[in-house]
Amino acid sequence: MSLEPVVFVAIVGGLILMLLIIGAPLRPVRFIGQGIIKVIIGAAFLFFLNTLGNQAGIHVPINPVTSAVAGLLGIPGVAALAAIGYWII
Repeated sequence: MSLEPVVFVAIVGGLILMLLIIGAPLRPVRFIGQGIIKVIIGAAFLFFLNTLGNQAGIHVPINPVTSAVAGLLGIPGVAALAAIGYWII
């Protein structure tokens, strides 16, 4: 099962827009929502890394753990995952 890039970007954009418009008045729900958004953004970072790094032989699998690392640490986390994938694995 493959997900087209346009559909992926549309789903992520819709989720972010829905979270911005509706908002979450409860603090725990907001905390969980922000965590989920960070994991989704991390998956998007990894998707773009895999797309752009394909020619250089860089591939980082997209799963909940790598998405969480990339989402919480941002660009340095993506670079660390790429370095680990390139040199260690």
